[in-house]
Amino acid sequence: MEFDRIHFYTQDAAALRDWFVTKLGFQATADYQNRHTHTEVVNSGNICFVLSSPLTPASPVSSWLRLHPTGIADVSFRVKNLELAMARAATQGAKVLQPIQEGFKVGGCFKWAKIAGWGDLSHTLIEGIGENPLPPNSLNLPLFTKIDHIVLNVETGDLSTAVDWYQRVLGFQAEQNFDIQTEKSALRSRVMVHAEGGVQLPINESASANSQIQEFLDANRGPGIQHMALQTDRIVGVVTDLRSRGLPFLPVPWTYYTELQKHQNYVPTDWQEIVACQVLADWQEDTPAAMLLQIFTQPIFAEPTFFFEIIERRFALVNDQKVQAGGFGAGNFRALFEAIEREQMKRGSLRDDSDFRF
Repeated sequence: MEFDRIHFYTQDAAALRDWFVTKLGFQATADYQNRHTHTEVVNSGNICFVLSSPLTPASPVSSWLRLHPTGIADVSFRVKNLELAMARAATQGAKVLQPIQEGFKVGGCFKWAKIAGWGDLSHTLIEGIGENPLPPNSLNLPLFTKIDHIVLNVETGDLSTAVDWYQRVLGFQAEQNFDIQTEKSALRSRVMVHAEGGVQLPINESASANSQIQEFLDANRGPGIQHMALQTDRIVGVVTDLRSRGLPFLPVPWTYYTELQKHQNYVPTDWQEIVACQVLADWQEDTPAAMLLQIFTQPIFAEPTFFFEIIERRFALVNDQKVQAGGFGAGNFRALFEAIEREQMKRGSLRDDSDFRF
C-alpha cells in the first residue's frame, strides 16, 4: 500500500492551486469541472493533490464544507489487489461509498473504489495507476520525493477505536506509542504503519481539555487530517527555498539546540545550516548519522487546523549496509508539541489545565 492522491475540499480551488504553486513549488497539471464542482490538480514529483470547490449547492464539496472548513476530505491509497482490499473492508463493516469501477488513462487502465473513513474522511483505494510521473514540461527538480506520513486527529476517547478500525479494515499495525505532557496540556498518539508498503498514519487524541488536538477538533468541527509530511532528501535547501517564497514555519527557540548539543555524539557537516534553518533533529544513539530532520509550517488556512511538515530521513552506514532513519523521534515529537503550544498561547487558546486524562 502507498499513498496516492490527496483530495482537498475548499471554497476556491483556483486560489488554493495558486498557493501550492507559489508557496510549495508545485506545478498545476490539470483542471476540469462538471455541472456542480470545479477541480484543479497540482503535482510535485510523485505527489498529487486534487483541489475541488463547489459551483452549486448540489456539489458534494458544498455539503462537506457546510460541516468543516477547508481541509482534506479524501486520502487515497494505492493497493496491489483492489478486490481483496475491498472484500476485507466490507467484511469488517466499512461503509462502501462507491463500488469498484474501471477507468483509463495514459499508460493503461485502473480500478478504484471508495469507503468511508474516520469521521467525514473517506479513503479511495486504487489499483493499476502507478506513480504520478513528472509533467512533460517539468524542467526543475521537484522539492519533495513523496508523502512520508499523514496524521489523523480524533475525539478524546476514540483513539483505541480508531486504531482498531484501521487495523481491521485496512490492515494497518500499531508500531509506536507517544504520551506527551507539559505543564499546560497533553496528547496521546499511536503510529499506524501498513505492512505492505510502509504507509504511516499516526492517530492523535487529546489528553487534556485545552490541548492543540482539542483546538484542532473545535476549529475543524470534528476529527480530521491535522498535517501531512512531505519527504525530501535536501531539507536545508528546500526550507531555504520555501522561506524565500514566504512560507512561514513554526519558530524553534535556541535553547532547543543548546540542550540537543549536550547529548550530541555526531555532528553532520551541515549542522550549522540545520540550526540556522530551525530544523528539528533526532537520532538513535547507535546510528547517529541516520538523522531524522523535521520542520513544521504554520497552519496554512484561516483556522488553526491543517499544516505541513517537511521531513528528511538520512542514512547511516552500518556494517557496509545503509540504514535510514525510521519512525518518529520522541524528542522531535515533544518539540513539535511545545512549538504548537507557544502558537496556541499567542492565539489565547491555551490556559493552564492540570486535568490530564492518561
